[in-house]
Amino acid sequence: MVAQNLPAMKSSPKFIFFTDFDGTITLRDSNDYLTDNVGFGYEKRRQGNRDVLEEKDSFRESFRKMMDSVSLPYDQCIDLLVKNIKLDPGFNAFFQWALTQNIPVVVLSSGMTPIIRAILANLVGPDADKIDVVCNEVRPRQGHKSINEEGGWEIVFHDDSHFGHDKSLTIKPYAQLPEGQRPTLFYAGDGVSDLSAAKETDLLFAKKGHDLVDYCVKEDVPFTTFEDWTSIHETVKEIVGGKRTVQDAAKEGYELYKAGKAK
Repeated sequence: MVAQNLPAMKSSPKFIFFTDFDGTITLRDSNDYLTDNVGFGYEKRRQGNRDVLEEKDSFRESFRKMMDSVSLPYDQCIDLLVKNIKLDPGFNAFFQWALTQNIPVVVLSSGMTPIIRAILANLVGPDADKIDVVCNEVRPRQGHKSINEEGGWEIVFHDDSHFGHDKSLTIKPYAQLPEGQRPTLFYAGDGVSDLSAAKETDLLFAKKGHDLVDYCVKEDVPFTTFEDWTSIHETVKEIVGGKRTVQDAAKEGYELYKAGKAK
């Protein structure tokens, strides 16, 4: 694997921060918001999430059903989400600090490019273009000329995996870089779409009270919990400054959770 072929390695960083978008960078999940408010609703969505965790359905199929239940024209979906989705209060400070430290921030999302870019532009501003985004796409549904028609759009998955977007596929090439080139890899997430990425990075931040924590406990995957990006910022700053190791942070976070102190 040649480091130069990996987009986030352009500046030869010592650290890279991969992150989920919905419900991690943002306070609410934009796809959940669409499904709950203009799709088939909260109860059916949550049952779909449970089915994925219990391996009764794939994330890909569960998510496709969610998105297929939304018939609102795509431009109206974007308008609705830009008005209602808010940024985690600590993210912008972390991101601006990361820029000064040569730490690329890479969004890995099961969402769709137009929505993510519109929300980031609204919440982060011009620097949003400095965030790499790897996600799903959108296209006109068969029989429709435009995604901006009623029932006129459908999701286009990033790959053929049962996740639809297997986030580990983006992370693995970085993890496989030879010693001396390989940066320290972080990941932050909250839900079932993050399951494939959970084991791939050096330090996993899992959002308190969400499905990813349950998965990590079930699979015995080391992690540290977070409530917002303020705590992520503090931990990463300590690691970058050499005051703490990723191994210590993961071990401490996991043990605190297991002891019931981080619930």
